[in-house]
Amino acid sequence: MSATVKLNQGREKSLLRHHPWVFSKAIASVSGNPAPGDLVRVEDSGGNFLSWGFFSPASQIRVRAVSFVEAQVPDEKFIRTLVRKSCKRREALVAQGNDGVRLVDSEGDLLPGLVADRYGRFVVISISSQAIEACRDWILKELFELFPDCSFYERSDTRARQKEGLEERCGVIRGEEPPEVIYVLEGGQVKIPVEIPHGHKTGAYLDQRAARIYCSSLCKGRSVLNCFSYTGGFGLWALKGGARSVVNVDVSGPALDAARQGVVENRLDPGRCKFIRADVFDFLRKQVKEGAKYDVVILDPPKFAESAGSLKRACRGYQDIARLGFMLLNDGGRLLTFSCSGLVDPALFQKVTADAALDAGVQAQIRATLRQDSDHPVSLPCPESFYLKGIDAEVM
Repeated sequence: MSATVKLNQGREKSLLRHHPWVFSKAIASVSGNPAPGDLVRVEDSGGNFLSWGFFSPASQIRVRAVSFVEAQVPDEKFIRTLVRKSCKRREALVAQGNDGVRLVDSEGDLLPGLVADRYGRFVVISISSQAIEACRDWILKELFELFPDCSFYERSDTRARQKEGLEERCGVIRGEEPPEVIYVLEGGQVKIPVEIPHGHKTGAYLDQRAARIYCSSLCKGRSVLNCFSYTGGFGLWALKGGARSVVNVDVSGPALDAARQGVVENRLDPGRCKFIRADVFDFLRKQVKEGAKYDVVILDPPKFAESAGSLKRACRGYQDIARLGFMLLNDGGRLLTFSCSGLVDPALFQKVTADAALDAGVQAQIRATLRQDSDHPVSLPCPESFYLKGIDAEVM
């Protein structure tokens, strides 16, 4: 018999809407003494079934729900079916010439805390919840069957995992050790550098694929400044799109080295690009002081808002870099600015960007709004799964 989590009166609304998170403050009682990762039945205050989920006593998200049908108990078959369906949904992206694809994206694919990315012959998984830790063997069995020719590597080293009371785990699961840098084809045209063992996330930012391809269409004959460039994905697509010049700026030397080699791998003109290791905020201020100008400025920073308490500071950061970006643009120039902070919703991000334009003394209009690519799906009842938003703003 599974353990039971009973909610306080009136705290069942989110589960009735199939939101997968149950916070500790919503819980009235826990019976059955569940261990970390154990399956629990979640009930409302009257004892009515709400969901099946996995228990995490160390986390503020005490239960992560994976089934909202009482008869659908999350057993091995249930979990493996979710994994298989998720991978199946990515086949269209692979057919479009993408060797790097997110196979499973956490809440967006009804598997909260699981990320699985395929980079050519490597599959990289990242587990950040007790729920998925409990199902790890089932998930790997399914992925092994789906991708029998791939090597598997784990990058379960996130801060979210620490909050769940889980130790970090990284290394080869099956097959060969990945090289420090590999290259995956994107959009059938550009090879993107991926740093599996020591890079950000699982090695690359697949969520920006659509935005990178879009950016390419804006760059022909134009000067481009690519800030927080990491391994240079936006810069490579800008060069592919015919940019006159590209300046990549990042604080990481190894990432810039990978970006530089990416130019060679793609047989693009190294004479049209520069690689500058610097703090982006300092670099932008220096460029403004020197009167530098560009036709396209790309701002793709890391997450500024890690918690609700840091939201105001994060917004100041987004506004500051956007202000500086606007000041560096020629007339008719384009600012592509992004936020991957889920706490910053699209309306707030537009306001922050509008305030930045006002501070910079420019008029600008939105030419396009951008978002995470389709292999990073948004769950309708879980708005937190919509985290990456971008604005293409043209200076008038």
